[in-house]
Amino acid sequence: MAELHLKSWRFRAEREADWRRLEILLAKAEKAGAAKLGRDEILEIPILYRQALSSLSVARSISLDQSLVVYLESLSARAYFFVYGARTRLPERLARFFQNDWPAAAQALWRETLISLVISAVSAVVAYVLVRRDGDWFYSFVDPGLASGRDPMATTQALRETLYDKPHSAAEGLSALASFLFTNNAQVALFAFSLGFMFCLPTAALMVLNGVMLGAFLALFAARGLSFEATGWLMIHGATELFAIVLAGAAGFSIGWAVAFPGERTRMDAAAWAGRRAATLMAGVLVMLFGAALLEGYGRQLIQNDLARYAVATATLVGWLAYLYWPRRVAP
Repeated sequence: MAELHLKSWRFRAEREADWRRLEILLAKAEKAGAAKLGRDEILEIPILYRQALSSLSVARSISLDQSLVVYLESLSARAYFFVYGARTRLPERLARFFQNDWPAAAQALWRETLISLVISAVSAVVAYVLVRRDGDWFYSFVDPGLASGRDPMATTQALRETLYDKPHSAAEGLSALASFLFTNNAQVALFAFSLGFMFCLPTAALMVLNGVMLGAFLALFAARGLSFEATGWLMIHGATELFAIVLAGAAGFSIGWAVAFPGERTRMDAAAWAGRRAATLMAGVLVMLFGAALLEGYGRQLIQNDLARYAVATATLVGWLAYLYWPRRVAP
């Protein structure tokens, strides 16, 4: 027992100076950032880190003091994150995401975005034609609870009034409405993304569902001579919301395609690879849906002029297209 204690004491005495040195350097980096370290200090940390790992291995193998093992494990973990971990701060990561990561993910999935857009547009056109020919088709495409009285049984005047709420009544409950709409649309987008691994089929079904609902609503108002007004009412937020859902569908399609055709990878590896890129795009989709909820819950109700609504819709659509697809230099 005395021999083991002596061995532990010698082990600590021979190496403790290096451990303390590493601890001092890590504390300095964690407090003030790696930029405050000198060139020699930065080069010193990997060497001390390897020495700490070696000491930890020896300490475990000869069953030294358990508190020493815990100390070395903690020290090695801190050094690992410094040597191999990302050292960018949250503001820098957010800036990189908005400047490069999100647009790059959208541009990489442009084919899937086109597929998602085509499915949604074709579904909307089919529903529009069917409802214009027979109003009963409306109930096949739109849940009565979501219609909120906007259905073929409503009068033209009633439909018109839903497009132009009075300012004082619109102001009541707008915050709650915006929150509800964001939650609902985010769920649709997340389902389109998360279910893509099932060979794209659920994602395609959600794109069809979203498209036919849009087409049915537009056909209902067009039948009453309100197509111009209804389109402005819808697109003040729809330019952002529908674009976001199309991008969510693209993210789901990318995962489903990777699972169906993994190439040289295993299906699990292919899905993980596609999922990382798609997840970056989905983070941006949630930002867009939050903006759409604000426009739907506030802007659409407070802006009563048709031309102003079209102006907002055009500006947001052009803005998103320019932001996501304008060529830019890749950050180093």
